[in-house]
Amino acid sequence: MSASAPGEKAAGNGFVVDTWVNLKRWLIKTTRNPFVLVFSLLNPIMFLVLFTEVFGGITGGAIGSAVGGDTSYITFLVPAIAIQVSLIAATTSGIGLVEDIESGMFEKALVSPMHRGAVFLGKSLSEVLRIVVQVCIILVFGYVLLWIDTGGDPGTYVATGLAGAVGIVLVGVLFSVWFTAFSNVMALVTRDQESTMISVNVLQFPLLFLSSAFLPLDALPGWVQVVASLNPLTYGIDAARALMFGRDVMTAIEVSAFGGIWNTLAPAVVVLGALDLALGVVAVYFMARATSADAR
Repeated sequence: MSASAPGEKAAGNGFVVDTWVNLKRWLIKTTRNPFVLVFSLLNPIMFLVLFTEVFGGITGGAIGSAVGGDTSYITFLVPAIAIQVSLIAATTSGIGLVEDIESGMFEKALVSPMHRGAVFLGKSLSEVLRIVVQVCIILVFGYVLLWIDTGGDPGTYVATGLAGAVGIVLVGVLFSVWFTAFSNVMALVTRDQESTMISVNVLQFPLLFLSSAFLPLDALPGWVQVVASLNPLTYGIDAARALMFGRDVMTAIEVSAFGGIWNTLAPAVVVLGALDLALGVVAVYFMARATSADAR
């Protein structure tokens, strides 16, 4: 073993400890403010209930042609709402960072010997845990709605079973990373809650409505189909739907190289993974170049 090995091991342990310290701090902060948790979950639940009531009776043909068979609109919508939960959680991430900047906590982190990447990673992991819990709640709530809608006979809810349900949660996490990074970049650039909120919210609803969230792409106007095919939300939703229905439902691009459900999952994972990497690098870069004077 080389002489530098103990130092390298200590540095690695230091990064893990720094990440854990930041993760624990953000988890405590989140649990002390349950209003944020409730509000960020209430909005998607309202979408799920209202959209199934408004559009459920008029979308049967379009939904059936998109995913096959006699499909309930509730089952079609649940994966989209799961991704919406991830989007909303990512949106609020930057606002929390601005609060740290305004309170002086971020400045203390900058002048400490903490690794900048660990500061970002610990905060991101706290968002991931919140997304996992909220997506699970949406999946359960969707099943309850389906049970009520079918008079107690919902049939098969997630075609791929428990593994598919876990996969939907993981897709939500994978989708959230890039927008979490974007939200934190906006926080570091603007250093203002209102500006950060506007900059992320101005993208949230176009991303949601110019996607395959509420209707299949074939049922949308031509220009919307073009925009939706480039929308990361479409890839996340299609991946979640592929796991929900156990078949290839990719609408943005045509892929046949992998076979079956993987024709949807593989390109979605590649696209979302590339976005996560690119925006994650940008977020860490902005975090690293932030100085104590900038954070005031």
